[in-house]
Amino acid sequence: MKSEQHVTLYELNHLVSKVIESEMPSEYWVEAELSECRESRGHCYMELIQKDEQTATPIAKASAKCWATKWMLIRPGFERTTGQRLHAGMKILLKVYAQFHEAYGFSWIVTDIDPTYTLGDMARKRQEIIRQLKAEGVFDLQKELQLPLFCQRIAVISSETAAGYGDFCNQLADNPYGFKFCTQLFPAIMQGEGVEQSIIAALERIYSLTSYPSPPNSDFDCVVIIRGGGATSDMSGFDTLALAENVANFPLPIITGIGHDRDESILDMVSHIRVKTPTAAASLLIDQLKTVLDTINESQIRLTRYAQQRLSTLSTQLSTISETLPRIFSTVKTRQEARLDALNSRLVNHAEQRIINNRLSIANLESHLPLFLDRRLMAEKHRLQLIEEKTKNLDPALLLKRGYSITLKDGKTVRDASTLHPGDTIETRLANGTIHSTVTK
Repeated sequence: MKSEQHVTLYELNHLVSKVIESEMPSEYWVEAELSECRESRGHCYMELIQKDEQTATPIAKASAKCWATKWMLIRPGFERTTGQRLHAGMKILLKVYAQFHEAYGFSWIVTDIDPTYTLGDMARKRQEIIRQLKAEGVFDLQKELQLPLFCQRIAVISSETAAGYGDFCNQLADNPYGFKFCTQLFPAIMQGEGVEQSIIAALERIYSLTSYPSPPNSDFDCVVIIRGGGATSDMSGFDTLALAENVANFPLPIITGIGHDRDESILDMVSHIRVKTPTAAASLLIDQLKTVLDTINESQIRLTRYAQQRLSTLSTQLSTISETLPRIFSTVKTRQEARLDALNSRLVNHAEQRIINNRLSIANLESHLPLFLDRRLMAEKHRLQLIEEKTKNLDPALLLKRGYSITLKDGKTVRDASTLHPGDTIETRLANGTIHSTVTK
């Protein structure tokens, strides 16, 4: 090979660079998904990817760079509009031009990013998550729960060093009504890519302490998820399906105060109550107890007033009764005395009439008594005659006169010969005389 055909690598890369500059001088708006995004020395380095819509298999990849001079202008506007930082998995529409550097190779150079495209994709994802939560029937589960009347045992999910957590605790402790709250912190990451798993892990720890049966001092009345002092652009972690499902299905009411002014996150939507800031969450809990206290005080006032009115009414009734009682007693006494007099008069009349009737009965009996006695004497005489005749007929002497005899042994009548034994002495009575015999057989 001839030497004039040889080129150096730099010369070849420079040639490619010139070709690209001449053949692709324009800028292009490109749709892509971020698979990686990082900042270094003020520059932003991105890895772009496109996936097959059916299989999600990558079908195109490329590197892109946004130099610091552009990035410092693009980033604030993008985060202000979308409320999020650029992160892996986000779909973006960016303006790029091709660049081939002799030392660093090919790259797309970013000159602009359209936040409205990302907003549209974010909205689509949010709506898809909301649709799925509603299809599962869990979207409104938290709304069906009720905060306990005395909601004072609070499980707090927050960053341990967050200013919002300190504000929350201080406001509860310094409430003007002297209410006592018991808070327990379950530390979690509240910004960046670890938000979802960190909050889910905290919820699982809380659930392990509130599962029944459990000791009374390890129960909680509600859960408060608060975030304060972080960047408003780090909100993507609160818009995930897994976190929303865990919050929606949690058995305790969950209050969110994650400190942002844009539209509600999905976490806010599925929570029991959403407030804007940690201090607003503290105010909510204080106001809840104040409402309960006011209700108790009002009920006490109403109960006292009712008792006083009832006592007054009863006192008036008692006074009226005490005034009318003597009159009533006098009337009743008069009526009872008249009734007793009437009864006494009836009793005397009845007794007199009964005496007269008894006297008449006695006189009537006296007049009939001789005749009754005569008849009774005659009947008894006749009955005695009949008995005398029967007695005569039963006299044994009459039987003996007829030729009958009576055999006796030891003074007792012998009716059965088998009762006698050889050698027994028996007595036979006849009409005239007695015969003594000895049994031989």
